[in-house]
Amino acid sequence: MKGKVLFISGIDTNVGKTFATGILARQLAAEGHKVITQKMIQTGCTDVSEDIEMHRRLMGIPFTEEDRAGLTCPYIFTYPCSPHMAAERDGRRIELSTITRATHELQEHYDYVLLEGAGGLMVPNDFESLTIDYVKEQNYPLVLVTSGKLGSINHTLLSLYACRQQGITVDSVIYNLYPQIDRLIEDNTLDYLRQYLRREWPGTNLFLLSEEKETGTAKLEQTNL
Repeated sequence: MKGKVLFISGIDTNVGKTFATGILARQLAAEGHKVITQKMIQTGCTDVSEDIEMHRRLMGIPFTEEDRAGLTCPYIFTYPCSPHMAAERDGRRIELSTITRATHELQEHYDYVLLEGAGGLMVPNDFESLTIDYVKEQNYPLVLVTSGKLGSINHTLLSLYACRQQGITVDSVIYNLYPQIDRLIEDNTLDYLRQYLRREWPGTNLFLLSEEKETGTAKLEQTNL
């Protein structure tokens, strides 16, 4: 049986998506699963994906054979911008089938493939397609990373609304509390999301990503709706 693919997206950029992907991979591995992470498209890098590097550090493992072969990040562009712009600046074209083939190859060897997108769901891969189109086409269940920063409720609900419109299964929402900024807003936002998910997405899991105070390490734990 081929491994399960979970597509990891965020409500916007810099929400902790890469961090959450690495911690989720580490937790799945600790539960006895064979897990690999993949970056759909990396911008602002040369040769090596900095997000894959972070995943491996968080997982506590060195670069894998698949990393060195380019399977875990089929496209790397130099300019730190949206994939469609980055590809155009580098004079290249993104072939989504190349990403799909790489994912399928990883599925042959791993129980889980955590496929991290670039930015949010509406980020354009090119001038014809958005990230959400690819997730829908591949029928991947989604893990949505959000946070308690001001404005996150709006972005989270818009992302969930888009998923409902496209018929995308939302496997989990990861609420990133790392690092904490405004406890009052974060607690209130978490309470709101609990009530909203309970009412509108009762089959969706809610995880908290936070810092373990005794050790200073990140932890991911499921919380009740």
